[in-house]
Amino acid sequence: MKVLIVLTSHEDLGNTGKKTGFWLEEFAAPYYALRDAGAQLTLASPKGGQPPLDPKSDDPSAQTDATRRFAADAAARAELADTKRLADVDAGDFDAVFYPGGHGPLWDLAEDPASIALIEKTIAAGKPVAAVCHAPGVLRHVKGADGKPLVAEKSVTGFSNAEEAAVGLTEVVPFLVEDMLKASGGRYTKAADWQPHVAVDGLLITGQNPASSEPVAEALLKALRRA
Repeated sequence: MKVLIVLTSHEDLGNTGKKTGFWLEEFAAPYYALRDAGAQLTLASPKGGQPPLDPKSDDPSAQTDATRRFAADAAARAELADTKRLADVDAGDFDAVFYPGGHGPLWDLAEDPASIALIEKTIAAGKPVAAVCHAPGVLRHVKGADGKPLVAEKSVTGFSNAEEAAVGLTEVVPFLVEDMLKASGGRYTKAADWQPHVAVDGLLITGQNPASSEPVAEALLKALRRA
């Protein structure tokens, strides 16, 4: 099993003067769930190198077993510091693609031609794509083989409008994940705020929030085992 993990390179939280990036738990939990299951992982980002970490996800209050394991894992931290440039990656080399969230992807990966092409090629090849929390935003411009939005008429989830309001960033983000998925024709579902929720529809696997990161990885592993 070869899995590509795609992280954001975007670090500015709109015009707030604050920083964003990827959310640590949403990377660390799937990273270990996949690696411990025997997957061979490759990390990529639009700019390559070290992707920016959302500083809030590094707060003591946000730590989990997976993030603590990552903090103590020098080899994994070195791997993260040296991600490949996304444009240099060949979709054909991987069995699946996983996108961790954080607010960063809403600015760069959602608009990135290499990311859009990667998802379209992966799905067209019959391979699964998974995304959690804000990362379903990367599906914004992705089309299916029929030319319609990939999420059209599919069961999907992602960071809810209520959760975005709870973190006070409704007016800061370039778009709301829930609104975008609905506008693209997706059948959006959600659980209560901050509760784990995963939507699986064929090759597309999406998770609602940080609590959904490991369940999304488990759903991706199930899809890979079926394949």
